[in-house]
Amino acid sequence: MTTVNLDHLKQAIHRSQAYLLSLQHPDGYWWATLESNVTMTAELVLLYAIWGITERLPLEKIKTYILNQQRPHGGWELYYGDGGDLNCTIEAYMALRLLGCSPDEPALQKAKTLILSRGGVTRSRIFTKLNLALIGCYEWQGLPSLPPWLMLLPGGGLFSIYEMSSWARSSTVPLIIVFDKKPVYPQGFNLDELYVEPPAERRYELPQKGDWTDIFVWLDQGFKWAEMWHLTPLRHEGLRAAEQWLLQRQEETGDWGGIQPAMVNSLLALRCLDYSLDEPAVVRGLRAVEKFCVASETEYWMQPCVSPVWDTALAVRALVDSGLAPDHPALVKAGEWLLQKQILHTYGDWAVKNPQARPGGWAFEFDNRYYPDVDDTAVVVMALAQIRLPNAGEKRQAIRRAVDWIVSMQCQNGSWGAFDKDNDQEWLNLVPYGDLQAMIDPGTADVTARVLEMSGYPGVTLPVAVKQRAIAYLLREQEVTGSWFGRWGVNYLYGTSGVLAALRDEPQAAIAKQRGVTWLLAHQNPDGGWGETCRSYHDPSLQGQGPSTVSQTAWALLGLLAAGDAAAPAVARGIDYLLAQQKSDGSWSETWFTGTGFPRHFYLRYNLYYQHFPLMALGRYNQQVAQPLPMPVVGQTVPETAAWESNGER
Repeated sequence: MTTVNLDHLKQAIHRSQAYLLSLQHPDGYWWATLESNVTMTAELVLLYAIWGITERLPLEKIKTYILNQQRPHGGWELYYGDGGDLNCTIEAYMALRLLGCSPDEPALQKAKTLILSRGGVTRSRIFTKLNLALIGCYEWQGLPSLPPWLMLLPGGGLFSIYEMSSWARSSTVPLIIVFDKKPVYPQGFNLDELYVEPPAERRYELPQKGDWTDIFVWLDQGFKWAEMWHLTPLRHEGLRAAEQWLLQRQEETGDWGGIQPAMVNSLLALRCLDYSLDEPAVVRGLRAVEKFCVASETEYWMQPCVSPVWDTALAVRALVDSGLAPDHPALVKAGEWLLQKQILHTYGDWAVKNPQARPGGWAFEFDNRYYPDVDDTAVVVMALAQIRLPNAGEKRQAIRRAVDWIVSMQCQNGSWGAFDKDNDQEWLNLVPYGDLQAMIDPGTADVTARVLEMSGYPGVTLPVAVKQRAIAYLLREQEVTGSWFGRWGVNYLYGTSGVLAALRDEPQAAIAKQRGVTWLLAHQNPDGGWGETCRSYHDPSLQGQGPSTVSQTAWALLGLLAAGDAAAPAVARGIDYLLAQQKSDGSWSETWFTGTGFPRHFYLRYNLYYQHFPLMALGRYNQQVAQPLPMPVVGQTVPETAAWESNGER
């Protein structure tokens, strides 16, 4: 039987705690860079070229970053090891041309070969074609219409903008303006070399599938006919409503929606409306975009969003679970920072479908008043419940407001989505504009599990009926294999771990829990770890399969520990895997992407996932099998090999 050396375990916990504490910002939060793919930076270059202000960017550093991200196959990837993605490669190629590269350069020649082998520009997604249309390298007629009157449709009917997910909504409203204006900002080149078809054979039209969904293509043809003959109803009213909507939702810091697409698209819309560079909204918006960027000595790139609330809450939980005193000064400072970030006075977009509730949630980012989310809020509640703060009354009140808000956000089927309630009109993913299949935000097993895990922490209770409906939903959602799908983390390992933690004290779920445990045990790798690639979103037969990673190993262990399997030999092997992977400074490293933005289309690499999740797993294992740790020795000098860097304080 495999056994864990408990002395090594304690030493690893001490080192990890010290390392994580060394990363805390003086204001009390943790914040790591959030990586996605090269399109974020490519679209930054495009935006600044359209505004005519590329001199504000360190262009050589951006060029170096983009070229460094190119893989030997010639393309750029959605996630590490995906073999090259058509859209990422086209947008990286476009950015390099904007940066002055010649199409004859070897890097672009290799990229062109991959692009043409995948069908060229014609086969790319809507948003890639949009970027090319903005600089005259694609025809607007090949893009779907977004009639401005969409802004005027009231909630409660078949469709309004509030039936779209928060991220789709905050990105689409500004595009209503852009798609109406159809601007072209020539940059002195075309990209004809990226088309498989010769010019005379190119067809700029929406593809038809030969099934009932072609009705959306026919409707689009009607919209285009109305545009051509200037018969679009309520056009000016819709454009004014879109402009006012995006101006209202801009944070004082300049952010829109807390995500790169909403920020870039909003600045494009203002450009189309002939806003000047010295307009306050533009000044704030460009400043916010630049704060999303990361600079090093040689590179400069843009994050898709920033995650300080999420990073901080998870770091706090890992430190407490691993034995740090609940009133440790670092945890007190983090808790007080989190309390300041609770959204108590803004009724965000969530209130359209949930008008009776009071605000009380937390967002993912530094500033995002209109878009708190259930997942962040549940994790913050658990973090606050685990620590002792000087003002206990303020903490209790914050938790009460947050739990009330979460309860109010439960969907009709018993689940919780991330940002909205009952945001589940699946037909929206079938419209031509929705080719990323991320137009809605339905309830998911992982977010629902997070809420259930939250219940039972000190001072946290859910109404019995609310809890039972959620449990019933999770039992319905279990896969035939025994696993659960992971919407926000890769993938079945993430979902299964979360649900096992949620159902840990539920006797009615005993059979489901055992099936989940059996699935986890069956997918442990020979090295003792667990891993799953993003490909499992494309092919569910690959669920639970992939090279071992420390974050996914930690998830699997957390699920098994929640199910009461601490003594299982597989758990000991997993703990030994984490101990073997730890570096001498207490940190871990990880290359693979284990975070999910949009399944199959957009993935994330959280640069603290492979620090706090392993610590959390080691800590909970220690709680179950070993004696309590003495007070950890913290504050030791840690080499400057931090897992992240930022470009300054917010």
